[in-house]
Amino acid sequence: MMDQIKTRTAKKRLLQQVRRRRLKNITILPSLITLLNGACGFAAIVFAAKAGDKTGSSYPSLPISYFSLSGYMILLAMLADMLDGRLARISQSTSSFGGQLDSLCDMISFGVAPAFLMLKMLEYKMHFTGAGAGELLLGRLVWLAAAAYISCAAIRLARFNVENEEDESAHMSFIGLPSPAAAGVIVSIIIFHQDTLGELLNTNGTVFLICEKLLINVLPFWALGIAVLMVSRIRYPHIINQYIKGKKPFMHLIRVLAFLVIAIWSFQAALLLIFCGFAFGSFFKWFYLNVLKKRYLAHHPREKQPQPAASAD
Repeated sequence: MMDQIKTRTAKKRLLQQVRRRRLKNITILPSLITLLNGACGFAAIVFAAKAGDKTGSSYPSLPISYFSLSGYMILLAMLADMLDGRLARISQSTSSFGGQLDSLCDMISFGVAPAFLMLKMLEYKMHFTGAGAGELLLGRLVWLAAAAYISCAAIRLARFNVENEEDESAHMSFIGLPSPAAAGVIVSIIIFHQDTLGELLNTNGTVFLICEKLLINVLPFWALGIAVLMVSRIRYPHIINQYIKGKKPFMHLIRVLAFLVIAIWSFQAALLLIFCGFAFGSFFKWFYLNVLKKRYLAHHPREKQPQPAASAD
């Protein structure tokens, strides 16, 4: 009898705790923008699927391919991802609910959508261009790269939820490549291939076929490298907080102007440069400081000893 009473009491306490933790209020505008992020990611998956099913692979009412349209949907999701967090911090309405919702939508837009887009485009290209005797092996590699990318994106987002601080001053850098930037690398390559590469090489079919083969064989390894960078401990800067927001050196303005000039000349080329430069720039800096420089100082120990201070007369 006493055991039954204790069990009932424990159940009542558990129900009371659940009721206390029940979510009552949420912020509407940041949540709607976050959901827009997830909706754009879902639209990207739908367009990528249509591109894989149709031989023409072009959107009927626009001079653009389904692959490019899928990539632009992911870019639109990035814009929504930047706005929702900014609005929540400005209005001082950040919450655990908003953070969890943001990660779930990010998993769709920057995890599943880029991997599925890469998978469908490479399958489409291998079907029409052929990949020779290694087509089966390459197909398995593409599936492996897509699965590894999705897995690392999920790990990256879960780790960010655990380690993230809501204070704006803590958002000066990221540990590991952010998932939007990782998706941007894959998307920018595909958009550049679909919208610009054909126009640049339309006079030379042989060079274009070589670039097609290069894309098919290199992009899976590219995706694997991006996946590893997402779960690495390499520090990546927050572009807006470190290079744009507040007073900055004059050279930062020159870099922004140079990027705007490239964007006006070719928006697709600017996307490729900015995403690839961001993803691999910090990696090369880390490799130089932690591998090359340490190895050099190990072989030249005298150079790392501090110079003695000059004595006063």
